[in-house]
Amino acid sequence: MKHIYRPGKREGAPVLLLLHGTGGTEHDLLSVADAVSSDSAVLSVRGNVLENGMPRFFRRLAEGVFDLEDLAFRTKELHDFLDEAAAQYGFERGNVVAIGYSNGANIAGSLLFRYEGTLKGAILHHPMVPQRGLQLPSLSGVPVFIGAGENDPICRPEETEELEGILSGAGAEVSVHWERAGHRLTGTEVAEAAAWFAERFGTGEEGQAKS
Repeated sequence: MKHIYRPGKREGAPVLLLLHGTGGTEHDLLSVADAVSSDSAVLSVRGNVLENGMPRFFRRLAEGVFDLEDLAFRTKELHDFLDEAAAQYGFERGNVVAIGYSNGANIAGSLLFRYEGTLKGAILHHPMVPQRGLQLPSLSGVPVFIGAGENDPICRPEETEELEGILSGAGAEVSVHWERAGHRLTGTEVAEAAAWFAERFGTGEEGQAKS
């Protein structure tokens, strides 16, 4: 998968897996990664699917209607790529925290829904429920931040609450932050995610003391 890898500055800091929204690229969330954990290694991936020339991580049949067969295939593809990237770049496979926005948040959610231990944690900006009716693996102790919009026309509040319930039911430690900026990813939402990350995983000297 087309990607950028940037080594970290602090040993033990979580590796940030960046997953862009529809029409984005592997460059889109680099500034978000810097805001969340500037010491972390970064693996930023471009989706392998094109929709009218716009990169995505999986196909959809219509807005909000996912191609579930392709979602399963692409989720496994990303999971396997993480295994390969850990071997190639020498990072700890169990020390990966995803940061995804919109379509990228949805495939990050799908990783959580399907593969136990694939993510140490996740920051999901404006995600939907990736698939209903799945038996989730244990997510005990996995921290998840959800950034949501009270007036998001694509991911409505009820969907956010449903996703929170599903993840919590599997044992995840879910924190939800609400904004009123529609589907946009705002600076205040990123700042909240950064504060959440620092509390869970530490940054700088504080992180070294925690690790």
